[in-house]
Amino acid sequence: MAAIANLARVCVVVLVLFGPLPASRAVGVSVAAPGPPDVSVITSVPEDDIRCLQTIKRTVKDPHGYLYTWNFNNKTDGFICSFLGIDCWHPNENRVLNIKLPGMSLQGSFPTGFEYCGRMTGLDLSDNNLSGTIPVNLSKWLPYLTSLDLSQNNFHGSIPAEIANCTYLNIIHLQENQLSGEIPWQFSRLDRLKDFNVQSNRLSGPIPTFVNKIEASNFENNSALCGAPLKLCSDITSKKSNPLVIVGASVSGIAVVCVLGIAVWWIFLRSVPKQLADTDEHKWAKQIKGPRSIQVSMFEKRISKIRLVDLMAATNDFSKDNIIGSGRTGTMYKATLQDGSLLAIKRLSSSAQTEKQFKSEMNILGHLQHRNLVPLLGYCVAKNEKLLVYRHMANGSLYERLHDHEIEDGNYLDWTRRLKIGIGAARGLAWLHHSCNPRIIHRNVSSNCILLDENHEAKITDFGLARLMNPVDTHLSTFINGDFGDLGYVAPEYMSTLVATLKGDVYSFGVVLLELVTRQKPIEVTNVQESFKGNLVEWISHLSKNGLVLEAIEGGLCLCSFPS
Repeated sequence: MAAIANLARVCVVVLVLFGPLPASRAVGVSVAAPGPPDVSVITSVPEDDIRCLQTIKRTVKDPHGYLYTWNFNNKTDGFICSFLGIDCWHPNENRVLNIKLPGMSLQGSFPTGFEYCGRMTGLDLSDNNLSGTIPVNLSKWLPYLTSLDLSQNNFHGSIPAEIANCTYLNIIHLQENQLSGEIPWQFSRLDRLKDFNVQSNRLSGPIPTFVNKIEASNFENNSALCGAPLKLCSDITSKKSNPLVIVGASVSGIAVVCVLGIAVWWIFLRSVPKQLADTDEHKWAKQIKGPRSIQVSMFEKRISKIRLVDLMAATNDFSKDNIIGSGRTGTMYKATLQDGSLLAIKRLSSSAQTEKQFKSEMNILGHLQHRNLVPLLGYCVAKNEKLLVYRHMANGSLYERLHDHEIEDGNYLDWTRRLKIGIGAARGLAWLHHSCNPRIIHRNVSSNCILLDENHEAKITDFGLARLMNPVDTHLSTFINGDFGDLGYVAPEYMSTLVATLKGDVYSFGVVLLELVTRQKPIEVTNVQESFKGNLVEWISHLSKNGLVLEAIEGGLCLCSFPS
């Protein structure tokens, strides 16, 4: 089983060799030129980032002298990138990407210097002694934040609702502070938010309904919080309210509701068109006119007589119950045809191409055949809707198999299967890069785009779809929106060059290999030493520097010992 150790070493070598990379010209059909620059972003200059760090150092108290490395006498390009806790967009540019200053006993209020670091995406001030309120201008200062960690401090007051204007947020940690008031309902609009923690504060009122599931433990030790996933608000208020008041309020409320209800029914509901009253999430499918006359263009003759109405019947009008995946390129539905055979239908996200360009692109992708690619069987255009027809993969995505705890133990990926998956995915990616004509840069390689058939054979999907997305807008929004890949997989050079390359795909695939060996998520490493906070690549680099890389291998993957 020395192969496991070898693969772990290979993963490290791949990441070292291919990042950061020099800028190079785009190769292949999947590279889109950057769109017009956003003046509000481009006008910000590196001097602002230097001013940001100078202000932070001047305004916070640093009792242990951790910020002594912040020496501003150096004037070389990228000199701030060597400062403790500072990550840069590029090592040769004074442009701050992340600021990570956890556990330094820093004192004072929230530093106002952050208003000059407008391009940064990650902020970690956890486990310090900072106090005061969280600035309401935070979203104006740092509009591109994807991660905000202010946990284990002494911040008080309310949580600013304006933070919801940071629409790219994936992580918000505010636990173990003195925050009070309600959780702003505006947070329910943060559709990217996957990790939200406010436990051990003084919060009250109802919990907003989040797009992604948040564990109940993340709201604990706030005695006046209510609503899912905690106790219902009615259960709490009933214990605190006078029964007579409740009865009186209920009677009055029922009377008012009845009167208003009758008025609304007569005045409004009769005049509302039937289709506008349909609030189903799949109403877009029901609004397509003439599905019987819309032909699905298929590349295989034996299944050439399929129409849109057949796909709608096979997916129950694209019901949300048939959704099997969702990502940047679109939503995937499971379709069961009348003969029992299965297909996967992708409703493509907004496309910048004309119908003619789209059909031309599909004709290219439809003829790409390889054992380790998910075959594109056909496509369909219905006004603004563009649907892609794929072969269904029985075992879903590699990401699900590695990280979904609800997967049955019988489908656990042992080492033999993982090795098979890694080799198969590598063959598919190599074919796209070197044997396909024209060569294709995937630009979104991740464990989500590697699907597994009934034999756990790896097949890459979403290849060639990068050109179908809307053009990129700015340097920052391109990166954060995922136009150059999912967070955790993006090659370092993308932050400064905005050029997709074959080597960038290889870097992303190296992260997938690390996932296979460690079973850790790319942006969040768990069950490791408490002092480490970072992503998967940073963790492997840390272990490698200390000669501990073999500790990254998932426990239980193999019970034998490995040679050094």
